[in-house]
Amino acid sequence: MAAAYGLYTHIQSNKRRSIGLLIGLFFLVYLMTYAGALLAEALFVEVPLNDLDVYFRDPTGYTLRAAWRDFLLAWPWATVGSILWIVIAYYFHQSIIDAVTGGQEVTRTQQPRLFNILENLCISRGITMPKLEVMDSDALNAFTTGMNEKQYAITVTSGLLKTLNDAEIESVLGHELTHIRNGDVRMMVIAVVIAGVISFFGELVFRGIARGGLRGSRGKGAGAVILIALAIVAVCWILAIVVRFALSREREYLADAGSVELTKNPDAMISALRKIENRGELPDSNSAVMELCVDNPREGFDNIFDTHPSVDARVAVLVKFAGGHDPGPINPPLPQPESPPEDAAPPGGPWSSVSEPLQPQDMGQNDGQIRGPWDPGTPI
Repeated sequence: MAAAYGLYTHIQSNKRRSIGLLIGLFFLVYLMTYAGALLAEALFVEVPLNDLDVYFRDPTGYTLRAAWRDFLLAWPWATVGSILWIVIAYYFHQSIIDAVTGGQEVTRTQQPRLFNILENLCISRGITMPKLEVMDSDALNAFTTGMNEKQYAITVTSGLLKTLNDAEIESVLGHELTHIRNGDVRMMVIAVVIAGVISFFGELVFRGIARGGLRGSRGKGAGAVILIALAIVAVCWILAIVVRFALSREREYLADAGSVELTKNPDAMISALRKIENRGELPDSNSAVMELCVDNPREGFDNIFDTHPSVDARVAVLVKFAGGHDPGPINPPLPQPESPPEDAAPPGGPWSSVSEPLQPQDMGQNDGQIRGPWDPGTPI
């Protein structure tokens, strides 16, 4: 198998893509700003009296030019807003994701098994050890976040820890470490930021439409301008989707290969993928978080918008190039809640299934039968 871990070409490609994504972010924001200016001119702005003659000669052209003037006034604010969004994402994206997923940072004392496995992997290759977080969920999944070495954090679910053995957990952690080394994590976080910005601006545009309706204040020509604006918004939405899903799915194949390169154990990577298969859904997490995971069970239309290759495809590559063995689909037992100790006191109470010892006062003195307070033979 090719030494996918640390491939110089892939790392350099991801760096170029990250820069391209940031440039694309501003381009899409500017398009959305112009679309908003078009809608504002068509729906809310009245034509000045001294421009009526020019407007009636070419209403569409006049509105487009007016919207362009509005855009030139608004683009500095759009730029500042985008930069602010990037800064917030850079410094606080981990806190935001933790708020969504409920992930909590853990120490060696809290999770010695997980901590030791990751530490051994990092020491073996001289990698800076990322932070570790555990998310309380029966789902089987893991993901990595962060923009630099000080921020990188690997989050695993409690279900993964209960279901996978040490070798399989080591493979999953190796997969996530490869994403860090190859620059995939930074690129995916930037893609999530782009999606957030476009969604925000798109919501502003549609709120403006809902507020003003589709009946323009300018009458003639307004309908064409509104259609142009909606077309621009649609293009931006599509481009934002393309940006997110154009990030090559090859990154998952390379991360799997990188894990095998780290652990020298293709069978553990394969069995980990088989156990995670179709059990990685994080119900309370949005699609942006799922795109960061080892496996994303949410499928797009006819697999066109899938962010991950299928587990079958990933296993087939590991079998072909790493010499692994595929056990086929695995149905691991679901994590069960911890049972109480055997010496724990049984629950009591009048409705308990465990009977309480009978006391002498509860027994009839003549026939040894249990009597209640309304029994005619019970003394008062």
